[in-house]
Amino acid sequence: MTSLFINGKRYKIDVSSDTPLLWILRDHLGLVGTKFGCGIAQCGACTVLVDGKAVRSCQTFINDIKDKKVTTIEGIPESHPVKKAWILEDVPQCGYCQPGQIMQAISLLSEKPNPTDEDIDNYMSSCLCRCGTYQRIKKAIHLSSQLMSSKRGKK
Repeated sequence: MTSLFINGKRYKIDVSSDTPLLWILRDHLGLVGTKFGCGIAQCGACTVLVDGKAVRSCQTFINDIKDKKVTTIEGIPESHPVKKAWILEDVPQCGYCQPGQIMQAISLLSEKPNPTDEDIDNYMSSCLCRCGTYQRIKKAIHLSSQLMSSKRGKK
């Protein structure tokens, strides 16, 4: 039995230590916002945050996340600036990759609160969007940065 801390809750899971986090989330906990894309950590559809850093859950195993905080798209409130910006910039087309894109963007903004276009291109290049909404994603990240900056300024 392994204890995992996901979206602010503690779960006891009885699975093999080589079970990918993606399947624990989807099959054992019913958190299906995290998507299966390629299974080899190349597309980014399965991106979650582990201690605030973007990781690919299809290639992250229980031993990798013991005593760490995992956040999925379900753990990000609707009021989060990145989710707000995604809606305001009308980013999603089919939407399949968007949970992973949002999680990757949140990780980027935690490292670089005011990213340049080059920062965004470099950091987000590991997340694929078959619909090609990259320009809207970039605009949403810039807007998220502004929203977060104005929120910090009000404190």
